[in-house]
Amino acid sequence: MSIFGSVSGKQVDEFAIGLARSLAKSYPPQPGEGGRPVGAGEKLRATLEDICREALGFRNLHKLGIYKKARLGNAFRWELTELGYEKRFVEEATQQLIVNISRKT
Repeated sequence: MSIFGSVSGKQVDEFAIGLARSLAKSYPPQPGEGGRPVGAGEKLRATLEDICREALGFRNLHKLGIYKKARLGNAFRWELTELGYEKRFVEEATQQLIVNISRKT
């Protein structure tokens, strides 16, 4: 294992983009509603929790350090923004993701 972990930055980016697209598939942003996802509520919260669990598994599998965690969060944020979500939602979802993968286990 190298000093920088077992996963490349590109792999981290691809994983984060996949997470964002998974969210968009379940809850696409609404152009007329300022980019807020349709059907927000309990099911959206559960979907975000599933995404966080998936990211936590990725973190544990690849032993992500602080820089790779930050990269994952940034790539997730950028992809949600590119997909058309409103800034407030993007920040909330990204914060939830980062907090979950940064916790000590």
